[in-house]
Amino acid sequence: MADATSSSASSAASPTFDEVFCGLLPRLYRRAVMLAGSRQSAEDVVHEAYLKLAARPQRFLAHPEPYAYAFTAVLNVARDAYRKDRRQVLVDAMDGVEDAGAGGGAGPGVAGGGWDGGVERRQAEIEAVRLLGKLSHRQAGIVILVDLDGYTIDQAAKIMKVHRGTAARHRARALDRLRAYLVESEHGQAGR
Repeated sequence: MADATSSSASSAASPTFDEVFCGLLPRLYRRAVMLAGSRQSAEDVVHEAYLKLAARPQRFLAHPEPYAYAFTAVLNVARDAYRKDRRQVLVDAMDGVEDAGAGGGAGPGVAGGGWDGGVERRQAEIEAVRLLGKLSHRQAGIVILVDLDGYTIDQAAKIMKVHRGTAARHRARALDRLRAYLVESEHGQAGR
């Protein structure tokens, strides 16, 4: 009986691979959507990352920051999937859906600051995914880690296994590209 008590106490003290990974799933799915472009692709990416990490669970559990380790796996799987199927249409196909839903779906009072049921947030997420899809995977990964997840450049560089200067250069180029896309889209809308 003492053996059963000690084994249950040791399992409570050290979480299993599945417990730790499942705790990270919501965050990994959100980031995978930004990298993969669609919810279905993101699910595939996270599943593949799970399989890669599950092959050597001790490395994942021993890592000082499991999210960073898992994010790197997700980023690598997303990059590999993109390389395999470069003809895949990502979020750009959603432009017509966004335009059709933007005009007629909102009721009175929604534009005045009322709750819109999460539509505005979802549109912002779709726009973020669309913009991140225009970046390379490394640039998108650095932007996600630094600007969305709150890591420092040094931490993001370590997670992505690149030099600090390389990470800073990727981020600067990514932000320049994003600014250019935003300016371009503003000029496009002003011309309508």
